[in-house]
Amino acid sequence: MCGAHLSKKLSVGIIDVNAKVAQKLKISGGGKCNITNTIMSQRNFDGDEKLISSVLSRFSRDDLLEFLKQNSLSPVVRKNRYYFCKDSSDEIINILKKLTSKLTFLLNTEILEVSKVEEIFYVKTNKGEIKASRVVVATGAKSYKTLGASEIGLEIAKSFGIETKEFTPALVGLTLQKEQFWMKELSGLSCFTRIKVEDRVLEEDLLFAHKGISGPVVLSASLYWKKGNISIDFLPDTDIFELIKGSKKLISSVIPLPKRLSVAILKALEVSDVECRKIIKEQREKLSNIHNYEFAPAGNFGFTKAEVCRGGVLSGELDFKNLESKKIKNLHFIGEVVDVTGELGGYNFQWAFSSGVVCAREINNSF
Repeated sequence: MCGAHLSKKLSVGIIDVNAKVAQKLKISGGGKCNITNTIMSQRNFDGDEKLISSVLSRFSRDDLLEFLKQNSLSPVVRKNRYYFCKDSSDEIINILKKLTSKLTFLLNTEILEVSKVEEIFYVKTNKGEIKASRVVVATGAKSYKTLGASEIGLEIAKSFGIETKEFTPALVGLTLQKEQFWMKELSGLSCFTRIKVEDRVLEEDLLFAHKGISGPVVLSASLYWKKGNISIDFLPDTDIFELIKGSKKLISSVIPLPKRLSVAILKALEVSDVECRKIIKEQREKLSNIHNYEFAPAGNFGFTKAEVCRGGVLSGELDFKNLESKKIKNLHFIGEVVDVTGELGGYNFQWAFSSGVVCAREINNSF
């Protein structure tokens, strides 16, 4: 995206460790690429809100949609929120390929290190050295090792004395303490929930898995969870006491969740599965926690299962105007290698596209 917006007057080379470009776009969203989201603000990201706001204001979701429209791509909206390619992620990849067709691509090329002597950068690769007057680092983070992901972006930054935060897994499933192992027995089931973590409230499907809990709402919650408790509302759109009011049915029968899940939740809350009308006061208090099941996860599923990473080049090291290092002239950092991470649902691609375009425009303006 950055290359597509750079001036045609410039000589631009794009180095990629893969044999084909845009491999993360290719596999995302089940091969249909969740490009962006109907809800888009700095509050959907973990990172410096001033930096995020500055970048998004200059290439917004609407700007991205207009860019795609001008290039004959009309994304479809799923669940009233998520923008996807209609048929395949190749639709957006082909646009970017077309717009960068005049650039030089160095594929199957691994970056080993970057140095600078006077005004010239020397990019050392496994296939030789490349000289450049300006370098844009868009190397992502270390999730998806199968696609060549590595920590080279952080290594480049550190070699120039630029401060970074180590990568940690994000948008990843959460493991459980022994007291929550009952959830593992529900592996394969899912339900719509509301999760409170830190100062965030997130709503989407939760998936019970062999290792713990996953699904869209948990992946987004993992972005904000560092340690301590999270709270799950298993019935976010329903008042449990309205459901059971005067009913002769068993409590598990009126809860609008799969029966196996209803029974398991009641057991975890230590609520007897009696006729609704026979529930006693002490049990009612425990049952109210179906809206606030609070516990501390044990950890997460790790880098191999993470969609993205937290961490990267610290925002304080960058000029917000052009994402250039304050310490090293003509060295820029964009996308996931910056310490900005979005929730699940197209936010990380929006950040990648927005930071890429903002960086390219400011580079063009400097000539």
